[in-house]
Amino acid sequence: MIDPAHETFVTKEFRRRKVLTVRQLVELLGCSIPTVRNRLNSWRAYTSYNHNGRYYTLPAIPRFNEHGLWRYKTVGFSKHGNLKQTVIQLVRNSAGGLDAAEIGRLLALPPRSFLSHFRNAAGLSRQRLEGRFIYFSDEEAVFSRQKHAREQAMQRLRTEIPSDTVAVAVLADLINHPDSTLKACSRRLGRKGIDIPPEAIGRLLDYHGVKKTPAMGSSAL
Repeated sequence: MIDPAHETFVTKEFRRRKVLTVRQLVELLGCSIPTVRNRLNSWRAYTSYNHNGRYYTLPAIPRFNEHGLWRYKTVGFSKHGNLKQTVIQLVRNSAGGLDAAEIGRLLALPPRSFLSHFRNAAGLSRQRLEGRFIYFSDEEAVFSRQKHAREQAMQRLRTEIPSDTVAVAVLADLINHPDSTLKACSRRLGRKGIDIPPEAIGRLLDYHGVKKTPAMGSSAL
């Protein structure tokens, strides 16, 4: 039995700290781990999708974004459940499926750290398109719609990317200036007589699957 005064104190601590671990709750409530887990279930607490599910928060605390995600510092929470459930739902809700970089950007996690577990996951269909794996829903109607939208987007992108000569110049510049912004790259190339706006550089990197750095601005992956 948990002292009601302890429980009131803990809810206040949740509001103050935002997230707590089971061990912290055991100390605050003065009870066993099974009792804490039962209480978390009764509170319908959210479990973090990263940090091995170590962190919990109460339903009234998160301010979820349009994707059903919320982060507090480095801890991520999802309306959809654990990491696997979240990836499946994010993919299903997407217009044209998601590639690894897009999933990683949404979750603020390096995709290599978890996507290998989802190669054959129920709920997902992984397809290689133009040398890149795209994750689609495995629901037939959704898959068909998403794949068509992705192929259309790739076709549009092919018509918008710069020539091979310009592409080589862009990639060479970014190799020489790895911490550069897209705008700075555009300015340097402009001084060499190559007129290419930052947006076109971003599309080029997307097309070739080149990971952008945080310094490159809002379009970074």
